[in-house]
Amino acid sequence: MTVRACLDDGIERGPIRLRLVTREDAGFVYSLRSDSNLNRYLSPVDGSIDTQRDWIDRYKLREAEAQEYYFVIERAVDRIPCGLVRLYGMTPPRFTWGSWILAPNKPHLGALASALLSFEIGFERLGNAVADIDVRRDNEHAIAFYRRLGMNKVGQDPENLYFEYLGTTFSRDKAELWRHVLGAAK
Repeated sequence: MTVRACLDDGIERGPIRLRLVTREDAGFVYSLRSDSNLNRYLSPVDGSIDTQRDWIDRYKLREAEAQEYYFVIERAVDRIPCGLVRLYGMTPPRFTWGSWILAPNKPHLGALASALLSFEIGFERLGNAVADIDVRRDNEHAIAFYRRLGMNKVGQDPENLYFEYLGTTFSRDKAELWRHVLGAAK
């Protein structure tokens, strides 16, 4: 069974549900990507909701070829969208994890839960061994989060720091991380 087939109905754990983006999500995607309070560490977005819809149409071709997966993060309790995350640059055994953006309406520990679910897909469902992550140098909150997860800094340039996250590290730590998320939800 393909990843797409597994994820058509979404995947849920704890406070978060991930589902593949659809063209109907263009307004939501555009609202997050164009919000200056939320997008300051992402590449800029131009155009309109229609431009975003066109981008999603082109992305769906890459998804069909298993090159990339773009997820809407939803609150599990009511399925209200609260973020986005993308797995791309698929060059097994590596993939790039990014375009992670969360709205203020995310549930408690929604950031950690969405990261865990998306890394489960990248490592376990897709069978990759390494995730590559780039982060803007001034995004101190994300950098601290990545270090807490056990990611290793492997490079830098004037704008970004580059991390790699090993599937073995994720596998070693994920049960404890999920206990933290699920225990807090009770």
